[in-house]
Amino acid sequence: MAPEGFTGRVHTAVLVEGHSDEVALRTLADAYGRDLADAGVAILPLGGITNIRDVAARLHVAGERLAGLYDAPEVRFVRRGLAAAGVTPGEDADLETYGFFCCRRDLEEELLRALGADRVEQVIAAAGETRSLDRLAQMPAQVGWTREELLARFMTSRSGRKDRYARLLVEAMPRGGEPAPLRALLAHLGVTPEP
Repeated sequence: MAPEGFTGRVHTAVLVEGHSDEVALRTLADAYGRDLADAGVAILPLGGITNIRDVAARLHVAGERLAGLYDAPEVRFVRRGLAAAGVTPGEDADLETYGFFCCRRDLEEELLRALGADRVEQVIAAAGETRSLDRLAQMPAQVGWTREELLARFMTSRSGRKDRYARLLVEAMPRGGEPAPLRALLAHLGVTPEP
């Protein structure tokens, strides 16, 4: 059985852990003036990185070209899953060679680092959520946290926020200033900014 959202009429299936990764990639492709579906690309959220082996195996056997985005703390699951699915020749393969690109910690941290804390706070203010951020900062559990840690926690503290801010933060970035893993993945797919 193919993953949800997979039609079987694409050339490349991009495996990502969750919906916020999909939102960020689609938003960036849109900013580049590119339509992923027109480019033959389907983005498939795995619902957790531990599902990568089963999904990759089904798609690889079906002859789909695979690519993906993953978080550095999950690299062992990605290496093991892709090797077991026959996508890579072994667990020590260079994942970028096979189209899999790594976020240092996670997508939220990549977006935060690329945009900077001041600009992220401006995006939160424009979204009307400064009060929510201030309330979070006053909670005892967050005492001693850096601004970046607090902002990363804010983006994951309510259902739907990860997806919302994946879109808003990518939209706020100057072209060329996006996180390297997102740019590299889209370039691997042949999705680059329109001249």
